[in-house]
Amino acid sequence: MKLFTAKQLHEADQLTIKNQSLTSTELMERAGTLVFNQIHQRIQGAQMEIKIFCGIGNNGGDGLVIARHLLEHGYNVKAFVVNYSDKRSKDFLINYDRYKELTNKWPELLKSEDDFPELTHNDFIVDAIFGIGLNRPLVPWVANLVKHINASRAFTLAIDVPSGLFVDEATKSLDEVIKANFTIAFQSAKLPFFLADTGAFVGDLDVIDIGLDRQYLMETPSQMQLINKAEAQQLYKPRHKFSHKGTFGHALIIGGSYGKIGATVLATKACLKSGVGMVSAFIPRCGYQVLQTSVPEAMVFTDASDYELTDIDCPTDMTVIGFGIGAGTSDNTIQEFERLLEKTERPMVIDADGINMLSNKNDLLQHIPKKSILTPHPKELKRLIGEWNDDFEMLAKAKSFSKKHDVILVCKNAHTISVYHDDIYINNTGNQGMATAGSGDTLTGMLSGLIAQDYDPVVAAVFGVYLHGAAGDIAVNRTGFQSLTASDLIDTLGMAYIDLFQQEAPQQQDA
Repeated sequence: MKLFTAKQLHEADQLTIKNQSLTSTELMERAGTLVFNQIHQRIQGAQMEIKIFCGIGNNGGDGLVIARHLLEHGYNVKAFVVNYSDKRSKDFLINYDRYKELTNKWPELLKSEDDFPELTHNDFIVDAIFGIGLNRPLVPWVANLVKHINASRAFTLAIDVPSGLFVDEATKSLDEVIKANFTIAFQSAKLPFFLADTGAFVGDLDVIDIGLDRQYLMETPSQMQLINKAEAQQLYKPRHKFSHKGTFGHALIIGGSYGKIGATVLATKACLKSGVGMVSAFIPRCGYQVLQTSVPEAMVFTDASDYELTDIDCPTDMTVIGFGIGAGTSDNTIQEFERLLEKTERPMVIDADGINMLSNKNDLLQHIPKKSILTPHPKELKRLIGEWNDDFEMLAKAKSFSKKHDVILVCKNAHTISVYHDDIYINNTGNQGMATAGSGDTLTGMLSGLIAQDYDPVVAAVFGVYLHGAAGDIAVNRTGFQSLTASDLIDTLGMAYIDLFQQEAPQQQDA
């Protein structure tokens, strides 16, 4: 799914109005009616008090459409207009009058803190104050209204975007953003919905199709992609009947040190489960018996040292090398990593201590093979690209780093983001149970396995992250969040492949 900027969505609105011979008011009516249908379907006439806070722009107009339809269907509705300016959009005013025609009274006007209504946790609040066009801090009394709504702990539904949240730049004051329980977005999700700083304000998300111009949406380029199952299906490379193990490549996993052999075991197992034809592992001698026993399908090479990597003496002409898991950062190991980089031309997958080595010794960066994949968690990313003030600055720095070194950054987080030059791919699988030791090691193995199978490294990064999260989503149904382990991800990876093309069973209708 493409993610669009506020400017692009505005252009789509205008083109839709032109090509479908609509008025902007009719398009607003369509969008508001679709939201009403969602609400009506979910609450089924329940007589709770619904309080709708409307701004004086088009988002507020959407709110008034919703309020009118709810009233027409017998719901207990109170509409409030947040009067933060003397300027009102044309479509807001039209729907303001329509609300008056239906109710014979105007919505209640809020002009200061003295006008704030009493709110309780039993209320159902609809937030239609600000939309995607907001790009400046809220006036103080409106900021306090947002805090008043949040403090109520009432169920809050945001229309298109939680009010106070900027779409195309960092939000200045996060304490002035509606903390929604549910957000219904129009046509496209928005980038801040998936960023660490702002994602928590969105709650559960539903993106509804309001019928914007199809040609515009298809042809307009976007450098932001949300990766769901439909997108992942397009990345999958089918296997042919007459293939053999050589068809699917030979991966080499290099890592491990005394006490950290388990990381290499996990990466090697995950590599195998991803579909690679063959996998070898190079580890310190202390891990030989553990790895050979744990993963009998793998070939194992050992260092001369019992405890760390000091002399990587094994065939390195494999299809791909995954490096760094559990390797430690001793001087000897850093030296061997440098030697490995100098003689390796094919893209690598570099994780964990490999990334720490790059951060500690920056001159190693010039030797990284082009289109290698680096998989940092937030702290490792900061060591690589420097500190940042907000997620938008983080993405800018990640893009700059990617372009400078021609590498793919897999920035691990709740929604892992893969960055290659100016393109970002936001993953939409995975869950909080995956915040567990070894989860990153399994990802390194999977990515190595996919590159070995001749996936382009960018595709391998995007597809691998999706499968990793999908395996976690399948596993957590069996384990729960607290008990999910990295080994569970490996065990369910095959099911993630099966799920990729599994059709959902149609819902049965009541007789």
